[in-house]
Amino acid sequence: MKSIGLDIKPPKNECNDINCPFHGNLNVRGQMITGDVVSTKMNKSVVIKKETKEFIKKYERYATKFSKYHAHLPDCISVNVGDRVRIAECRKLAKTISFVVVEKVE
Repeated sequence: MKSIGLDIKPPKNECNDINCPFHGNLNVRGQMITGDVVSTKMNKSVVIKKETKEFIKKYERYATKFSKYHAHLPDCISVNVGDRVRIAECRKLAKTISFVVVEKVE
């Protein structure tokens, strides 16, 4: 098991996934995002929703904005809908996937 250069504990399970940052050859770089899992219906991929609050000066109120990210899910990490996860940026793995799940946040 290799270190991915982030302050994250590696998963306890082993996997043979080539696109796993811990057991494969995938390098992570760039931004890290924390969000909630919305869908796990894709094969080895998940959809993560990040929520931000933005203050609108004209109305003196906060507006909630959402961003959805598609991320690769390695075999060694198991998540369900509603779980909070941390994803890291990597090279493009598919047309819409350029993030990989690195840990499940407790």
